[in-house]
Amino acid sequence: MPPLPLSPLKSSVSAETNTPPFFAMHMPLEDTLGLNLLAANTHQAEHNNEHFQGWDLLCLNLMSSPGAGKTALLERSLPALARELSMAVLEGDMTTQLDADRLEAVGIPVVPITTGRACHLDAAMVSGGLKLLQQRLDPSALDLLLVENVGNLVCPAEFDVGEHHKVALLSVTEGDDKPLKYPLMFRNADVVLITKVDLLPHLPVDVAAIHRNIHSINPNATVIEVSALTGEGLDAWHCWVRQALASRTTTTPALATA
Repeated sequence: MPPLPLSPLKSSVSAETNTPPFFAMHMPLEDTLGLNLLAANTHQAEHNNEHFQGWDLLCLNLMSSPGAGKTALLERSLPALARELSMAVLEGDMTTQLDADRLEAVGIPVVPITTGRACHLDAAMVSGGLKLLQQRLDPSALDLLLVENVGNLVCPAEFDVGEHHKVALLSVTEGDDKPLKYPLMFRNADVVLITKVDLLPHLPVDVAAIHRNIHSINPNATVIEVSALTGEGLDAWHCWVRQALASRTTTTPALATA
């Protein structure tokens, strides 16, 4: 694909200007100044999705625990997909722009979103990221927007950002019980990528049990084993992305044969 015309990025998004005041974790939402944060977030997420539909732009929300390999996966996937697709990334992190810098080096437009004390991206933060993205390019010229969420298996699953599909990553180093301990993350996922499978010979983990536990929570989830190091499974993952783009709907695309 020809390179997109870019303008300099003025600044990253800060959660300090895009989210309600900080509230203690696990405090009942309705008891916090009477604000229903999830309802407000859902309203903004619907607004974000209207933008995506208007731009004919598919949005994927990548979620996982810290260190599961989201950024490494994108470092391998973005160059391969960029041969046929125009893409951008909204990169969420609590502090620093280290991951954003890694992805920018690949040659893909990246907007860093620094969340500060927040352990997830919410729809308002993503809305702010979209405004900054529009300073650099025309979103209607894109095919795909990838949102790399903050590393956390709990909070990101609660807050939609307007995405069409949720992509959950689970590293084999985390063991086979995480889908059972954090069911909402895996129940909401359209596709689950089991990452770092190159390490399986060195770990006492049962990958078949990981599959069983995922499907016990979400029987309809597509599950793909991948390795960003060796490239194993990336063709299947890229086929899933292409089918999601072809459908341009919120219906989970079937996994294509790689």
